[in-house]
Amino acid sequence: MNATTAQVRDYLLDLQHRIVTGLEALDGQVFATDPWQREPGGRLEGEGLSRMLEGGAVFERAAVLFSHVKGRVLPPSATALRPHLAGAPFEALGVSLVIHPHNPFVPTVHLNVRMLSAQPENGPAVSWFGGGMDLTPYYGFERDAQHFHRVCEKAVGPERYARFKPACDEYFFLKHRNEARGIGGVFYDDYEEGGFDGGFSLMKAVGDAFLPAYAPIVERRHGYAYGERERDFQAYRRGRYVEFNLVWDRGTLFGLQSGGRTESILLSMPPVANWRYQYQPEAGTPEARLYTDFLPPRDWLNEKPTALWL
Repeated sequence: MNATTAQVRDYLLDLQHRIVTGLEALDGQVFATDPWQREPGGRLEGEGLSRMLEGGAVFERAAVLFSHVKGRVLPPSATALRPHLAGAPFEALGVSLVIHPHNPFVPTVHLNVRMLSAQPENGPAVSWFGGGMDLTPYYGFERDAQHFHRVCEKAVGPERYARFKPACDEYFFLKHRNEARGIGGVFYDDYEEGGFDGGFSLMKAVGDAFLPAYAPIVERRHGYAYGERERDFQAYRRGRYVEFNLVWDRGTLFGLQSGGRTESILLSMPPVANWRYQYQPEAGTPEARLYTDFLPPRDWLNEKPTALWL
């Protein structure tokens, strides 16, 4: 393992530990630990550490995953923008998480920070970074959306936020439904600006911003009373989460195409979801307001709050 990879690995393992500690403080229950390792000589070699909580007091499912793998051939999802690297051996390491709370008034959240490197046969090693975080509410609160985006903007800086926010809106979009998955955040991929130091600095900025972005929202909303109606709508919207992950998400495709650990890849799925035929929420309801007021992209940093800002 070279020095730069060791730096990234150490940071990611520490990030995983810090995030799990913060989530345990919010939930009150301890995450399970599941280390895994691939046999040498296979299609994919390496190891990982899965930390997860199912049936917690606050989180119905929470998974914070670290992986560090090597493969003989980069999968197609990683070479779409780099055809010259097709067929090259690669190394990938990162932390990803998805949190599905019990309470429908607490949003689902996703974070991923990663580094990939490839060693083409007739050229120098190439490394690049990717990641971001995004929020998927079931019931919208402008205060929460604004807080999440302000933390994201502070983490990456105004210039990069101006690029990464629209990229997030574009990426987390269900094209087959012409509908956003949530209210976005920041997203970047194939990031090489500033070389290794620039990419690693951005990884740390995004990773370190996760708990400040999400924990205050959980603390604010997890005590809200809810009933069968809210849980039913949450399950319906979770169906959209499943659709995106299985149809459009490049991380899911990369994991499956490279021979990744299926159990870890699919931990991002919600434990309960449902689908309805041609469902439309009744106009004027909080459910309808999610579609009209929150899913269309908005300038969360600069908009003035409305009377419904809670």
